[in-house]
Amino acid sequence: MLSLKERKSMNTQTAPNKKQENSFLNITLNVIIPSVILTKFSSDEHLGQVYSLILALSFPIGYGIYDYLKQGKINFFSGLGLFSVIMTGGIGLFNLNRDWMVAKETGIPLLMGIAVIISQFTSKPLVKTFLGQMINLELINESFAKNGHSGLFAKNLKIASFCLGGTFFISALLNYILAIKILVGEPGTVEFNESLGKMTALSFPVISVPMVIMVGLIITYLIMTIKKNTDLEIESILKQ
Repeated sequence: MLSLKERKSMNTQTAPNKKQENSFLNITLNVIIPSVILTKFSSDEHLGQVYSLILALSFPIGYGIYDYLKQGKINFFSGLGLFSVIMTGGIGLFNLNRDWMVAKETGIPLLMGIAVIISQFTSKPLVKTFLGQMINLELINESFAKNGHSGLFAKNLKIASFCLGGTFFISALLNYILAIKILVGEPGTVEFNESLGKMTALSFPVISVPMVIMVGLIITYLIMTIKKNTDLEIESILKQ
């Protein structure tokens, strides 16, 4: 039977060399370009409200499709995010009531939080899907068991799951506040498109940054318990 050190070495040698996602490209295509198009080109002298909305949404949708083709799979969170973008387009193009957009902005992260909590009571918790993209959960479980802490990491993941669900609930509240404060006019108007662009731009510092910080705290908690209860080096559990 291979020792833990030998298994770690084998994992390092055989793991696929996946390219890291380009954060600058992600922010540019999902936030910056759509915001500029909606705020600067929605008037009738430029693209008009319909074509500016279609063009703005084409960037995050196109990036989502590209990322799926590159990765060969789509996870629950990115799929729900893409669905959110498509819903935004539908609400704008079909001139639905502004309240639909407020409900959508609040509902998507709320559904994410509920899904994370509910999945914890199934055989496939979403927190494992989320964290499994960054750290080697199987290796960690093996090391916990080897050091006489079988089942402890599962309990830690359960705590992390509830914390992750909580971050989405906080995001839902922030989304709601941002939507009712920023969105003006009704879908189908230049005023609405411009306010949607402003809200998209503000969503990064107001919502995304706090979410990243909270997720970072969750990962820090897991790293601390891993260091305390195993002999693993942090570099060995991170997926490249």
